[in-house]
Order: sequence, then structure tokens, then C-alpha cells
Amino acid sequence: MENLFSIAGKTALVTGGSRGIGLMIARGYVAAGARVYISSRKADVCTAAAAELGKSGTCIAVPADLSSLTGIEHVVREISARETQLDILVNNAGATWGGKIDDFPESGWDKVMDLNVKSVFFLTQKFLPLLEAAARPTAPARVINIGSIDGLHTSLFDNFSYGPAKAAVHHLTRVLATHLAARHITVNAIAPGPFATDMMAPMVARMGDEIINRVPLKRMGGQEDAAGMAIFLASRAASYVTGTVLPLDGGMLGAS
Repeated sequence: MENLFSIAGKTALVTGGSRGIGLMIARGYVAAGARVYISSRKADVCTAAAAELGKSGTCIAVPADLSSLTGIEHVVREISARETQLDILVNNAGATWGGKIDDFPESGWDKVMDLNVKSVFFLTQKFLPLLEAAARPTAPARVINIGSIDGLHTSLFDNFSYGPAKAAVHHLTRVLATHLAARHITVNAIAPGPFATDMMAPMVARMGDEIINRVPLKRMGGQEDAAGMAIFLASRAASYVTGTVLPLDGGMLGAS
């Protein structure tokens, strides 16, 4: 039982791992003894984040734009050149777009759908050889998708492509879990509520305490909340969990 939640020695990729929830997860994985790769679009930010996390463990930057198949294949090549297996894939990279319904642009739809949904499928697809190399019947490889409670209820904000994209991620999680179970790969999703991230900052600035007042636990999510859930899903404790969407929202969904 003492190693039930251990991920020490595992190899993980966290996309969007240079900031926000992705950085929280990557930091938790490094502290827990995993060998962690992070990927994000801005090379300087990605490299700086990996250098910072690398002070307490192993973290390697692989910058790329994951909204395109070219960027996805670049990350797969880079990691495949260094690793013979991948134990944990965290599909966290994402974007949002705010705008009124009357003039919401096509670009705001396509950008969010490409990064939030398409990249989840194709990264998982392209990493299947490395995931299968790590997979065992009682120690499956893990795919962890980062959804949102906006994919489980109607958002307060004018982000018309974000909620539908995250709802698609949740259903894709169930589809992939069903198809990959026979390959000993589990697929689960985390659906975060309000977290103290750069993405949330403009909404917090505009709405202030109204957001926190809607959270039964009366606070934003933080480092230990994101890392704890991601470590659980990657650990032996969750080896029999697949096809689930787990809210991480301080009770918002249950109270809505």
C-alpha cells in the first residue's frame, strides 16, 4: 500500500505544461519523481519552465504548436528519439476565445477546436506505440485529458467554442477508453472548475468575488488540487479507472 500513489520512475508528457494547470501538473509529477516532458507553443516560455522545474528533478522542454499535425508529429519524433516508452500522456494544451454571439469569428471557433479537441486525438494516436510499450495488464499506460466543467454545464462567459470543445473532449475520452482498454491503456479526463491561472485572470478581473462565491468551497483551485488528481490518475491506485470524467471544481457542478 505504501507505493499505491507513486509515479516515481515513470515517463510523462504534459502538453501546455509551461503555465496554468499544465504547469501545476508538471511540477507535481517532477516532485513525485517522474521524468517529465513539457510542450507549449512559445519556445522561450517552455524552455524557461523546464529549466525551473528541472531544479528539483527531470524536466525537458519540447516546444511546438500542437494545433497542427506538423507540430504534433514534431513532438512525437523528439520524444520517440529519447524514450522507448511513454507511461503518461497528459493532453492539457488548450485555448479559449471570448466574443459576443453576434460577431463571434470563425477563427475563434477553429483555433479552439483544433487545439482543444483535434490535438487530443492525434497526439494520442501518434503516441500509441510508446504508450503500448509501457502498458501492462495490471499496470496500464495512462492518457489523461484536461476538460472543463464548462463542458458539463453552461458557462457564465461568452466563450461559445470553449464549452462545446471541452464537451467533445469528455466524450472523446470515453470513446478512446473503450477502444484502448484491450491495449491496456486507460483514458480519463479531469474537468477543472475555476483555477488561479492566466486564462482565468481576465474573468476574475471582470467578475471578482462572483466567481468564488459560486464555488461551495469558496476558493479557487491551486497547485496541490491539480497535481493531486493527476498523480492519482497516473498511479497504481487508478489502474482500474477508465472512461471517467472527474470534476475538480470545489463542488460547483454538484451545486448547480
